[in-house]
Amino acid sequence: MRTPGLDAFLDSYAASIAGLEALAARRGKLPDAEVSMQALIDIYDDCYPLIEQAMWSESDDSRFDALLAGYQALFREQEGLIREIAQRGGVDDTRHDFILAIPVADRPSHLRACLESIFQVLTRFGYGGRENGIYTKVRILVAEDSYEEASIRRHRELIEEYTGRGLQIHHLEQAEQYALLHALPAEERERLGNLLTRQPRERFYLKGQAANRNLCYLKFRQLARDRERTLFYLVDSDQNFCVNRQGENGEQVVHALNYFYIIDRLFRRTDTQILTGKMVGDPPVSPSVMAANFLADVAAFLERLAALPAAADCGFHGRPQKAVGDAAYHDMAGLFGFHTGQASFPYRCPLGGVHDHAACLRHFARRLHAFFFGEHLTRSTDFVYGEGFAHVTPARTIYPGNYVVNHAGLRYIIPFGHLRLRMSGPTAGRLIAAEIGPRFAAVNMPHLHRRTTEAGVEDDFRPGVKLDGEACPGRIDLSDEFERQFFGDLMLFTTEALVRIADVTRPFTREKVAPVLAEKEAELLELYAQKQQAIIDGIQAVREKAFAREAWWNAGGFEESLAQLGTFLDNMAHNFGSDSPAWQQIQSAAHRATRREQIIEALLNYRAERDAWDRLFS
Repeated sequence: MRTPGLDAFLDSYAASIAGLEALAARRGKLPDAEVSMQALIDIYDDCYPLIEQAMWSESDDSRFDALLAGYQALFREQEGLIREIAQRGGVDDTRHDFILAIPVADRPSHLRACLESIFQVLTRFGYGGRENGIYTKVRILVAEDSYEEASIRRHRELIEEYTGRGLQIHHLEQAEQYALLHALPAEERERLGNLLTRQPRERFYLKGQAANRNLCYLKFRQLARDRERTLFYLVDSDQNFCVNRQGENGEQVVHALNYFYIIDRLFRRTDTQILTGKMVGDPPVSPSVMAANFLADVAAFLERLAALPAAADCGFHGRPQKAVGDAAYHDMAGLFGFHTGQASFPYRCPLGGVHDHAACLRHFARRLHAFFFGEHLTRSTDFVYGEGFAHVTPARTIYPGNYVVNHAGLRYIIPFGHLRLRMSGPTAGRLIAAEIGPRFAAVNMPHLHRRTTEAGVEDDFRPGVKLDGEACPGRIDLSDEFERQFFGDLMLFTTEALVRIADVTRPFTREKVAPVLAEKEAELLELYAQKQQAIIDGIQAVREKAFAREAWWNAGGFEESLAQLGTFLDNMAHNFGSDSPAWQQIQSAAHRATRREQIIEALLNYRAERDAWDRLFS
């Protein structure tokens, strides 16, 4: 059996990558006969972890790129062997098929980037191969939840474009979603109303991510040709199937993870029912829980910048001294068991070519408004290989934009969507972990998360973010998102405490739920008040540094940048200061009482709703 790619790679790297020399010897002993084809395929499988370890420890860009190209080529060659085995022996490829669901609401630019990343992974790694130009083992649902007809039209055009390039894509439009829902018996549909939606036909849009995903599950039931050999992959439109690394010239985006190959092996070799990855790039949280640390970083940047000559070559480049760890972007990381141990993180200038500090400042000031759309300029997360891709750990959080389930795992939906609270993934994760333990697992298979695209924030819809340029130029209002964050945290930490003292497979009682919720409410009010004071202090610190008379940018020529800094600080005060609308809601005893009762009722109804849902998949 000819394997030119494998043979050339082993010849080139056997001496420099530990473990490859032994694999080269194994390859040499295999007879060139059909009976050895599976043994040959196993050599490829054994190569990959060795290449990965070498590749992700490589700091030289050109050597990393060479290893990555060889790594991808080996997968494509291995796929050819797998197809040849099937053709010669009449044996089916028994690996899993995938059905991906991408809920999308008025986000054509994000959808394009997401579809392009899927296309790139399939092209570069070749999972399942192609027949007549079509990738056979991966199908995609684009679940439409848009309000704007123009967005829907652009989504249709993208689906047509990528279908023409070989992807199998079904546009799950709102009319079909409505029909799926109403194909359920009326009594069953009513019991599932909080999970699926009660929106009328004429308002079957912006249902929320949880409801839209759960409706995808109904379509999964129709599309799965073989339930035991199909995996269902939930993806957010603002996530891409690639990761980032810090190269010699800044961040490099690479298609370096063969998602489908790795996930297939994990489900075949373990009893996992739900597998969740994470994210790298932009944080997966609301700006409302990143404001204090971001202000600290902005202040540190301005302080350092003021000490450097405006015309000197920009000094905000180079590799970061320390990778940003889990939840370093979160003002209350301690709530989740994480501690950054670092007061501020340095700004990394993304400008290419030779430029000075004046150009760096102008670019920084222009980017500030993206923070309110979820982009953190100083605490994005870089990919770290760690223990590799075969290592799974028990999970406690579902990342709604990056998780995979088998048919049994379709029972474990994301509940409480009717409340439209944030933190739905962590809340669902606590309930699922309490029910199925290690069959809910996490793996180091992140997506690259991009809150904004090259088209800019004007081309992106983000729930909870309102622009009001007419009433107040530059005003960005996060009141809705901030309110949903606080009560989402309340739901999460109430649930986390509740599953420790109650059986999640039986209905919760008010006698258990209400005291836990009251305790967590008091704790969160205190923590949020502390965070608010840190934000107020941070706004003042940034204002003093930005508008200090001695700072070189205040000598003239930077009026636009100073206006952008001022607008940023005004938006910070409007959204998170003592008079912010959201904070007034959170402090309102009447509003909290309404939200408390909603949360209690949702938790009391959880088991009955789950039982009704489970019957669909029994």
